[in-house]
Amino acid sequence: MAAPTYDWRNPGPAPTEGPLADTFGRVAGDLRISVIDKCNLRCTYCMPAEGLPWLEKDEILTVDEIDRLARLFHSLGVREFKITGGEPTVRRELPEIVRRVCALEGVDVSITTNGLLLDRLAGPLREAGLRRVTVSCDSLLSHRYAEMTRRDAFDKVSEGLEAARAAGLDPIKINCVVIRGTNDDEAVDFARLAREGGYDVRFIEYMPLDAEKTWERDKVVPAEETLAAVSAAFDLVPVAQDSPQPATSFRFADGAPGALGFIPSVTNPFCESCNRMRVTAEGAFRVCLFALEETDLRAALRSGADDPAVERMIREALWHKWPGHKINHPDFVRPDRSMSMIGG
Repeated sequence: MAAPTYDWRNPGPAPTEGPLADTFGRVAGDLRISVIDKCNLRCTYCMPAEGLPWLEKDEILTVDEIDRLARLFHSLGVREFKITGGEPTVRRELPEIVRRVCALEGVDVSITTNGLLLDRLAGPLREAGLRRVTVSCDSLLSHRYAEMTRRDAFDKVSEGLEAARAAGLDPIKINCVVIRGTNDDEAVDFARLAREGGYDVRFIEYMPLDAEKTWERDKVVPAEETLAAVSAAFDLVPVAQDSPQPATSFRFADGAPGALGFIPSVTNPFCESCNRMRVTAEGAFRVCLFALEETDLRAALRSGADDPAVERMIREALWHKWPGHKINHPDFVRPDRSMSMIGG
């Protein structure tokens, strides 16, 4: 008997049990939890020099609220958790948050950070149960890093990477957003860093998620172009993947350590296999990075809703997940929030 088909715009009531799935059969197993909206950098492709209006302390989810949501999503089959921000390391309770999420059975927990505070937090985070980390770094040139982030802090990132290694975090991933005319000439240098340091470097296409809304399509460097530039310098071999992943991954043919990933989030998005969900720092549930609608989980938690009631909200939101974002369509509407407000 053929599986039923649904109109995602009017699919009827969401299932009350079974996997966390949408009407396209995508099962959501990856949750990104933002723990704070503040950041200690001012990246030009993310926020204005003066920053953004920050949330008040009582507006962000408490440690107990994050713990409760993590446990609920875990009970619904989620096993991949990424702790994000803003910049998660500026939240003082981060090690305790990591400890609680890592205590869940069978989970893969990581954080995404700019690395500036890893020199003192890598050890405590490792002790809390963290096994791996992703560090965002868009240039290996100190002066360019300062221009892109509006902070002269490249040395702190380097110290953070070394601290992560010393603490035993592995793998250490480095995310690089490639922007034409800004840092697209550094792809080979990042590949060399992966070889020499054993890092997993991932090149990400520039997306329209900046607060000042200055994104231009002409500044997008297709992942295929970046791959071609790196392949001209190093022989690469593809890495077989058991399931669809955002990044097309490669290792070095000569057996050198490190790995490379190329994420075509604009030119060839992975929407049809996306299994990601997000909770913002103030508890808004988003079923897509580019979603135009959110579900207020914080209000439910603070009004006394029990777990079954919150679960119904989650299932209903996911059941209405759209086929994918429309960056490449003329009717694309970008979300009001920037990346730092959504959570990376």
